[in-house]
Amino acid sequence: MPAETSYGDTAEDSHEGGPRKVARVVLLDPQERILLLHGHEPDDPSDDWWFTPGGGLEGEETREEAALRELAEETGITEVALGPVLWQRMCSFPFAGRRWDQDEWYYLARTTQTATVAAGQTELERRSVAGARWWTCQELAEAHETVYPTRLAGLLRRLLDEGPPVRPEVLDTEIV
Repeated sequence: MPAETSYGDTAEDSHEGGPRKVARVVLLDPQERILLLHGHEPDDPSDDWWFTPGGGLEGEETREEAALRELAEETGITEVALGPVLWQRMCSFPFAGRRWDQDEWYYLARTTQTATVAAGQTELERRSVAGARWWTCQELAEAHETVYPTRLAGLLRRLLDEGPPVRPEVLDTEIV
């Protein structure tokens, strides 16, 4: 389950003393499509998956600030209305020669800006993110590709049918 993060290459992005704190964005457009990034192992593009934009906190920034910064860096999308935290989860996975342990918070966001430009990626992201795509809930449910978090299609369907949860739902820990 790699690349569920934006992989920073700086000391500011460290997570000494516990899991890396990550803010992710469940970005919906006016047609209720979700934006996912297409990632892969840097040295093996056939080992690929889809994931939500987002990444680790830098310095003293809040998760909300990190969510908006990462979204802008990875997609160029800045015209967003950031909503509540939908889901929280712990995950652990190998990627780019190391193990990543993360505490991820998924924020709801909406936008009318659907064109993407990944102008602010790190060097590692440039080697491991192949692009972005807007998915309908049905396309996501029918997909044969690997998508993280693994229950994203069902989570998105419930979000679209019922709206955001009153308090963040804690998802099952994913260890790959």
